[in-house]
Amino acid sequence: MLSIRRRPAGRWPAAVAILFFVAAFAAACQAGSASAPGGFEAAPAASAAAAGVPEDVGGDLAAGGDQTGAGQPRDLVPADQGLLIIKTGTLALQVTGLDAATSSATQLIDALGGYASGSDRSGDGENAQATITFRIPAAKWDDALTGLRRLADKVLAEQTKTQDVTGQVVDLAARIRNLEATEKALQAIMDRAREIKDVLSVQAELTKVRGDIEQMTADKSHLQEQAAMSTLTVSFVLKPNPVRAETQQFDPGSEAERASASLVNVLQGVATAGIWFAIVWLPILAFLAIVGGIAFLVLRRMRGAGPGEAPPIEPPVEPSAEAGA
Repeated sequence: MLSIRRRPAGRWPAAVAILFFVAAFAAACQAGSASAPGGFEAAPAASAAAAGVPEDVGGDLAAGGDQTGAGQPRDLVPADQGLLIIKTGTLALQVTGLDAATSSATQLIDALGGYASGSDRSGDGENAQATITFRIPAAKWDDALTGLRRLADKVLAEQTKTQDVTGQVVDLAARIRNLEATEKALQAIMDRAREIKDVLSVQAELTKVRGDIEQMTADKSHLQEQAAMSTLTVSFVLKPNPVRAETQQFDPGSEAERASASLVNVLQGVATAGIWFAIVWLPILAFLAIVGGIAFLVLRRMRGAGPGEAPPIEPPVEPSAEAGA
């Protein structure tokens, strides 16, 4: 005889509980860190009770929130720690000796509790230059800048920036606590799931929540590390030699090229003037000379045969003494 096994009337379907919990979790995440941590952590238990979740699961939801909020230490910024400020900067120094300057700068930062995270050197001789990236404790930032300035003959450039990340760290800490409470609640549901599809659904949600927790934890740790150890990039260049600089400025080859270019320009100007004179002005001057010559001859002839002009008077010839005798 077939027997039908009936489920207890008080047992709540696991699939419905999962779907409701996911919906409640999504609504709580939209509120973000604006909600009080205690209110957000108690929300899963209250929602579960309203939906008819068994008391054992609802108790686990409430216990998860209480343990995260009270039993575990809150990973927030302590009141005595103050603001979390990320400091970054660049410094360009002109020094007499490159090796001595870089060695002194490294020793200075080491004495302040920092270290060199990277370096780069290029060029040789008087064109050599070096760049070192230092990580400096935030409390020793001003001391490091003062000490590095003293190592230089001249400070060529200096730039610093600050970024307040206190709010971001607090927000990430609140989100991590909320996700940890959600993870515990999902784990409680996972322990009571019997069907394979329910187990897979809860496992997928657990994997997603755990990934979010690890990502936010890494972001929070990175911000705290950046605020604790400031970053300063220092560039070292050698002081130029005045005599060598003047010598390098005089280049006979360059001067010869400039003189040749000037000569070519002058010759081009003369050639251009000759071309214009031969093509334009020479025909004009020849024409004017011909016209002027013709006019001169005509005027001269007109003056020689003009009407009413008396012939020229010849002077009288005096008889000589021999003709009289």
